[in-house]
Amino acid sequence: MNLNPDTKGADAVDEAIAKGIDFDGSPIPAAKLELYTKVMGLEAGRQRSGVSNTMRSRIVRIGAKHIAQDELNQMLADAGFAPLKEKEVAFYYGGK
Repeated sequence: MNLNPDTKGADAVDEAIAKGIDFDGSPIPAAKLELYTKVMGLEAGRQRSGVSNTMRSRIVRIGAKHIAQDELNQMLADAGFAPLKEKEVAFYYGGK
């Protein structure tokens, strides 16, 4: 099975997982797929605190990989989200 070369980002990862093959074409071990499926099933059944909270969490988690702390904090404020919390700063920016 080949992966669609036009698929990017999280969609490419989801496609690879669904096909059970890594980007290099090697099979993903069954134990890894089973654990992933189990944990994702637990997450799918978890009660959510709201769409805005989930959006903010994703923005922080992913944004911290790409955006400087002060810039991300300002972007959050400009969009009407709560600023970065101390624990988020320590976790995402503490080692940088």
